[in-house]
This record gives sequence, C-alpha cells and structure tokens, in this order.
Amino acid sequence: MDLSVVIPSYNETENLRRGVLNEVKSYLEKQKYSWEVIVSEDESPDLESRRLAREFCEKNKNFKFLQNPHGGKLMAVWAGVKQAQGKTVLFTDMDQSTPISEAEKLLPYFNQNFDVVIGSRGTARKNFSPFRLLASGVFRTFRRTILLPRIVDTQAGFKAFSKDAAMKVFPKLEALGKGSGKAVGWTVGSWDCELLFVADKLGYKIKEVPILWEDRDESVAKAKERKQGKFVKESIDMLKQIFRVRVNDLRGFYRP
Repeated sequence: MDLSVVIPSYNETENLRRGVLNEVKSYLEKQKYSWEVIVSEDESPDLESRRLAREFCEKNKNFKFLQNPHGGKLMAVWAGVKQAQGKTVLFTDMDQSTPISEAEKLLPYFNQNFDVVIGSRGTARKNFSPFRLLASGVFRTFRRTILLPRIVDTQAGFKAFSKDAAMKVFPKLEALGKGSGKAVGWTVGSWDCELLFVADKLGYKIKEVPILWEDRDESVAKAKERKQGKFVKESIDMLKQIFRVRVNDLRGFYRP
C-alpha cells in the first residue's frame, strides 16, 4: 500500500451530506498509486454523522470505518494511523477545507528523503472572522517564539508522515500519555505542535509546503460550539500547552 488517508470524524453530518467523501474517492480513484481511506469516528453524539460515515465506507472499496470511544481528534487520528497499511500516512479534515488534491504537492517530497511533509496556509485564513484571524496571529507569534521557529503553520489539518516516523513519534507525545494510549492532561489542538516538535527532536526531516485552504466546514454542531465561546477557551489552553511542551523538553521528556 502506498498511501493511507486518515480522516477523523466528529459531528460531521452536514459535511458528509454535501459529499466530502465522494470528493476524496473521486480524486484517489484517478491516481496510479495504491491507497486506502480510514474514517476514524470519535463517538459523535450526532448519530446521523456516524451512520453516514459508516454506510459510505461499507459501500465503497478501499474505505474503512473505524469506531472509537470518544477521546478527541488526536486519539481518532492515532487510532487511524495504527491501522494504516500505507508507506505514507496523510491525515486530513473531513470538511475538506484543504481539498485532497493538495496531496500531490506533499507526496513528492517523500522521494527527496523527507520524513514529515506538512501543508501550510501561511498567514492567510480565507473565510475566518476578524476575531479568529487575530487569535491565530497571536497564537502563531507566541508559538514561534517558544517552539519551531522555522515552521509558519503548525495547525493546518493536512499532514503526511512516513509510517515509520509516525509510529515512532506519536507514542512519545505527552498528549497520548507517552505510550499509555490515553489522553492525559491535554484538552485541545496543541498536539500538532507537540507532534512536530517531537519529530524534529528525533531528527526527522520536516518540509512545510504551501497549500490551498478555505474554511468549508458546514458542521452545525461545531459552529454552535464556537458561538458558545469554546474557541476562546481552547485558544487559551493551546497557549498554555505550548509552554508545557518547552518545559517537558527541558526536563528531558522527549529524549530518543
């Protein structure tokens, strides 16, 4: 197997109804390499989201449905990575804000001895509200001061790892209990930063590649969470966790 695509799924009814998995299928069927798609379900409270994802995978060749207990996006991604059969593992968001066709920009770098190739939105965030643009800029500035100064965008949901690198990096994350398989002490998205920091720490070559990105997320449940102020709380948590990664490193937590 050449490529495994891992798609975490949580309350994605509206995105699934508009045909995002058909977009993924249509693109991959045209490629000459072998591939699989693993939809890794994070026990969505929205049962329709679960049903739509499962039924699509059951009806379409090379698509696999993986039901997980609720543990957050990282746990869903990691569950999919462990099941992946491909030499390269790409994880991407269900909403396809970065279309799967952007994979053609990332994959060639694995032939140039890179181990990790990540999509980058640069500083642009099409369809972001002014508040979210401001928050992302503050986060990016703080993060680059503390961690990974050479990487502009750690948070785009479009990243590819060699399977070998993924299987060595993920288990070292504190966000996964450093090998215990349980999310410990982490609440949201700074695991992307920890993931890339550990990859760099272990000596893996990382390439950042500009990609197309436009917010296409139509999930009603996720939009409701943003309106309830969850985005603000998560942003604060993420800043705290960036500092935590640096402290962990100083304590020798990520030693090979």
